[in-house]
Amino acid sequence: MYYLIRETLIPCTGDEVLSGTAPYAAVVTWNEWAEKKSSFNMGPEIDQDLDAPTVPITRAFVNYDSLTGSIAIPEMSYSPEITGCFSFALNEKGIVFIDDTGLAETIIGEVSNNKKTQMPSLERFLYDFLEQIISQDLEMLEKLEQSLDKMEDEILSDDTSESLSKLNTVRGMLLDLHLHYGRLIDLGQELQENENGFFEDDNIRYFRLFTQRVERLRDTVSNLRDYTVQLRELIQTRIDEKQNRIMTLLTVITTIFTPLTLITGWYGMNFKYMPSLESRISYPIVIAVCISIVIGCILWFKKKKWL
Repeated sequence: MYYLIRETLIPCTGDEVLSGTAPYAAVVTWNEWAEKKSSFNMGPEIDQDLDAPTVPITRAFVNYDSLTGSIAIPEMSYSPEITGCFSFALNEKGIVFIDDTGLAETIIGEVSNNKKTQMPSLERFLYDFLEQIISQDLEMLEKLEQSLDKMEDEILSDDTSESLSKLNTVRGMLLDLHLHYGRLIDLGQELQENENGFFEDDNIRYFRLFTQRVERLRDTVSNLRDYTVQLRELIQTRIDEKQNRIMTLLTVITTIFTPLTLITGWYGMNFKYMPSLESRISYPIVIAVCISIVIGCILWFKKKKWL
């Protein structure tokens, strides 16, 4: 797909793109790029294994007559339709996205449907494209925060059975997002550098605005990561409290039965002349003493708030 960058994106042919009448955006597959890359007049070779790696990563390389790299979007449960990795190459005339997944075309479609500008330029299109990648992220982070608040309520209500596994899942997602935003910031700063002079000085502000927005998102992620650490400590505290209650209960039971065990052992001795051994009331007296000891211990423990 080929587009001329005007007030809106206008679909066109490959010949119109190369005419130079307006900046352009193109989306091609790797096979199409191999066939047509010479016509875009971007010198360096882009190796598919390098720019579409097994582990997707966002990065940019400055070449003598182009800027090349890749953009990776991590998988997030709140926006599963926008995830994947694709490569790009750009110069002062336009940008080419090399993508076999259709992700770049999906993002361009969103930009075409939702964005319209009075001062079209390559820089403004790049800003709109990159901004579309993170357009739903603030809402997604708000939902994550709400889920963490709900998790905190569950922890405080002693429901920690599944909270730790959920928390670990959220922590992993936040780590991916933190790395994702850091790499987007690096990309935005690389565009701001404008080392090859592809962009107008007045339009560099678009990349600065994008970088600042991503920095705010990364700060939000950092705050949520700190929140998860606090929740992890809260879970451990609740677990320790449960263990302490169990140990207290076991200690109380042991303390109650210790004198009873002593009495049992005392009267279990086989001495011939033990006092009250043949008395008819000895057995009821021992039972009464044992019951009195149990009741006395329980009352004492309640008074000390051990039970």
